Amino acid sequence: MQAIIITQPGGPQVLQLAERPTPSHGATEVLVKVMAAGINRPDVFQRKGNYPPPDGAPIDIPGLELAGVISEVGADVTRWKIGDKVCALVIGGAYAEYCNVPAGQCLPVPDNLSFEEAASLPETFFTVWSNVFDRAKLQPGESLLVHGGSSGIGVTAIQMAKALGGTVYVTAGSAEKCKFCEELGADKAINYNIEDFGEAINKLTGGKGVDVILDMIGGDYTPLNIRCLANDGRLVMINAVKGNKVEINLSEVMRKRLVITGSMLRAREVAFKSAIAQKLEEHIWPLLASGKIKPVIYKTFSFDEAAKAHELMESSEHMGKIVLSFE
Repeated sequence: MQAIIITQPGGPQVLQLAERPTPSHGATEVLVKVMAAGINRPDVFQRKGNYPPPDGAPIDIPGLELAGVISEVGADVTRWKIGDKVCALVIGGAYAEYCNVPAGQCLPVPDNLSFEEAASLPETFFTVWSNVFDRAKLQPGESLLVHGGSSGIGVTAIQMAKALGGTVYVTAGSAEKCKFCEELGADKAINYNIEDFGEAINKLTGGKGVDVILDMIGGDYTPLNIRCLANDGRLVMINAVKGNKVEINLSEVMRKRLVITGSMLRAREVAFKSAIAQKLEEHIWPLLASGKIKPVIYKTFSFDEAAKAHELMESSEHMGKIVLSFE
């Protein structure tokens, strides 16, 4: 099969088209003929050599999400059959013509979505559900602050939280991105380049603060995040692009009874991810089918343009998801 491989750690140019053996599936797996794959920032980190793939993942084929058609089914798989259209979260290997997928991590492609649209869903939908709803337990009527509102994670969190009864505030880096987030449903988008988000949240909430913060920034955002949280608030870290080491005021954490948590999804066990898939199918897939939640794709590239797709991802110009099409 053809695959996009990382020839060595480096810039986008190290992504090259190559021949690789078609993977052999296990008894609880399906082999998917990939029609489209989503591009995510962890793919960039892996390409640079900063994010080694977990055990069991292809060493040099990146890609964490895909959509396609099942071509082979493992002996113990009962739900899926050859020819089914699925999208799925994988630990790697999505930038290829074929990819093995644990059966429990597959979800049906909604009838109203293309393969490209479906491929843009799994990584951010699994991540947002796991962290905002399972870990932080956002409830209807509560408020959520999302940093990076125009990112793939951001556009997913806005739509999910609004659809399930939350108030959503986001930060973004330009007037254009702020407008985009508000048109998508955010109650207020804060341009962090011209406004202090801590002061803005204080005004927006009447001094109460927000109930949940989903943060992929870290660094000097962390003390501000703690200041922005309401009593019994929850801060969930899913990345730390501005730095892993911070100084915080523990007195404020104790006084407000805050929970600070975080997670990395990629290396979690199949059973954990399969449980998230079941919740997504129950709670979110009907909203995709009805159009209440929609995929947000900024640009689609052909299979052999993976380097250009990574260049766009690193530029942070995009609003929504970037997708590779294999069709």
